[in-house]
Amino acid sequence: MFFCNECGAEVTKWSGKCPVCGAWNSLRETSRIIGKKKKRNLQDVLNLEGLEESKPEPLKDVEVGSKVRLTSQISEFDGTLGGGLVPGMVVLIGGEPGIGKSTLMLQVSNQIAKNGKRVLYVSGEESKSQIKLRSDRLKCNAENLFLLCTTSFDEIEKAISNSEPEVLIIDTIQSVYVNSVESSPGSVSQLRECTSLFTRIAKQKSIPIFLIGHVTKDGIVAGPKIIEHMVDTVLYFEGESQNQFKILRATKNRFGSTNEIGIFEMQSTGLQEVKNPSKLFLSREENNIGSAVGCVLEGSRAFLVEVQALVSPASYGTSQRVALGFDHRKLAVLLAVIEKNLSLNLRNNDVFINLAGGMKVLEPALDLAIIAAIISSFKKRALPANTLLLGEVGLNGEIRPVSQVEKRLKEAKKLGYENIIISARTKNISKKIIVSKIKHIKQLFPILFSK
Repeated sequence: MFFCNECGAEVTKWSGKCPVCGAWNSLRETSRIIGKKKKRNLQDVLNLEGLEESKPEPLKDVEVGSKVRLTSQISEFDGTLGGGLVPGMVVLIGGEPGIGKSTLMLQVSNQIAKNGKRVLYVSGEESKSQIKLRSDRLKCNAENLFLLCTTSFDEIEKAISNSEPEVLIIDTIQSVYVNSVESSPGSVSQLRECTSLFTRIAKQKSIPIFLIGHVTKDGIVAGPKIIEHMVDTVLYFEGESQNQFKILRATKNRFGSTNEIGIFEMQSTGLQEVKNPSKLFLSREENNIGSAVGCVLEGSRAFLVEVQALVSPASYGTSQRVALGFDHRKLAVLLAVIEKNLSLNLRNNDVFINLAGGMKVLEPALDLAIIAAIISSFKKRALPANTLLLGEVGLNGEIRPVSQVEKRLKEAKKLGYENIIISARTKNISKKIIVSKIKHIKQLFPILFSK
């Protein structure tokens, strides 16, 4: 058989294009198990799986039940999952090699075990001595944390039956194999079969299962996309190798929002929570030319970000436009808006934009802060102290409101920002918060450079 990495379709003949989803070069060869199975009557099947016979019933009569979420006492991790671990959920965690996936899950396992829950940590890539050395460094020594080093699914299933854990971690899903599948571990067939079996165990025994997966060269967790479709939640652990700050981001979550993130700092004793990320991306230095402060949203969290701009005469014939952490095409649009509406000649100048702390932002709420930073660097004049700029800038220079302004303003007030500039079209602002409302970027000069 041939298996599509993108949509999971199966065909009997290879072709360059998937006949179902139309993706090119996505068909991979796999094997299908063909054999006679022993016939079982309906009663045997029901007794084996521990399930009742399914019957249709009205949707309004379905009872949700009172399943309480398990907490790991790591608020950044629990918040990314939507408030904690749901019994029976299957979570896939991916990230670059060495990013800290195993470190994070070992710390989470230790915290859950300290709360009296039995946790089984299965490792298929490291020996017991290696994990013991890491646990000593991370001070993970809970009594209810059990370790199993194996790659056989049959041995894992036997350990689950004997120890009856309440949380299961598999590190990694690519290393586990099923004897009934003849292909090697990590292949499409093994990944699909192992994930299906772990999902069945999680649903039948109401055990939260975490599957750690490698990232392929295309940036896909655990190889084919069908693995992400089979699980309940997909988490990506992101961060630059030279940066100590890591971001845990949810891209799929059946039990919560997919906009939540958790921020961690890598230290010698493991990953530590960053509960106030605004302080990481700000430098409260006065007379900082070319620097402006904006506010971004990541899920339900708002934090301030410092925008740094450098405008200098071009050393060569063609001026440079460089943006770090920001879309360079959006930078070109903002420079064109400045030149047309403010009559500033930036064509013969190099323009560099950087978001402090290695942040990467896509939302348009930083447009006004970026323009203010560029003007500050071009005029060689610092912005007034404790100034925050919020607004999306249109092609004609008009300033448009941003979403969830109240949440952003509360974060700014908490950190002492009093001079706040927003769009004049913003509504439902609390009277306790004093802001300056402007309609066009031409109104920035009287407010920022009045002295």
